[in-house]
Amino acid sequence: MLEIRGLDAAYGDVPVLSGVTLRVGAGEIVALLGPNGAGKSTTISLLVGALVPDSGEVRVGDGDPADAATRLGIGVAPQSLALYDELSGDENLALFGRLYGLSGAKLAERVDWALAFAGLADRRRDRVKTYSGGMKRRLNMACALVHDPPVLLFDEPTVGVDPQSRNHIFEAIEQLKAGGRTILYTTHYMEEAERLCDRVAIVDHGHVIALGSPRELTEALDVSHLPPPEPRKTTATLEDVFVSLTGRTLRDE
Repeated sequence: MLEIRGLDAAYGDVPVLSGVTLRVGAGEIVALLGPNGAGKSTTISLLVGALVPDSGEVRVGDGDPADAATRLGIGVAPQSLALYDELSGDENLALFGRLYGLSGAKLAERVDWALAFAGLADRRRDRVKTYSGGMKRRLNMACALVHDPPVLLFDEPTVGVDPQSRNHIFEAIEQLKAGGRTILYTTHYMEEAERLCDRVAIVDHGHVIALGSPRELTEALDVSHLPPPEPRKTTATLEDVFVSLTGRTLRDE
């Protein structure tokens, strides 16, 4: 459903992605992990057709995301909230639904579904500026789903949310997976990737440096090479894998 092959991209003379290859199948969740500046945001931009690769190929379903018809099959929940604070919850959803070509009874049906999915049916007519941070994150996700796309890109969807909203988002994503959606998920929270994702791709300096299930990646790491904790670890975590591959140096964008 989503495939990147030999992708190269640069900003001017600065390479950002080099030979990136990744496939996400139907009903699969793949986490895209990496330090700041590793190339995650550029990858998302290429997948939605906002950027054109210097070389390589991006396919979503059977199409190129540079084509508008292909983009109709993609839902994006960006890290920066894409909401209109002066509109209500249902007005935001109706707006995004119309942008994706929905109208009439079908639009009303999908807005109702998305509000229920986000747990916001009782706040549908309240302006978004009155929503809590967690409610806004859930609505942000609902706007990505209102047109019922088969491919979903979730860019750090739990940033700054309360535990209740976080668990609601987890359950929603698991429900989407059970419904056969293809999901690419970026996060800085390793426990989220371990809970939700079938496979994890770790990117650094524009390269995919590790790819596998959370279990495969943790079992492949020799814990004897880790800095000695108290008490000494006998099994690795995904965070151990991430830090061992990308280093401990701070990365500021």
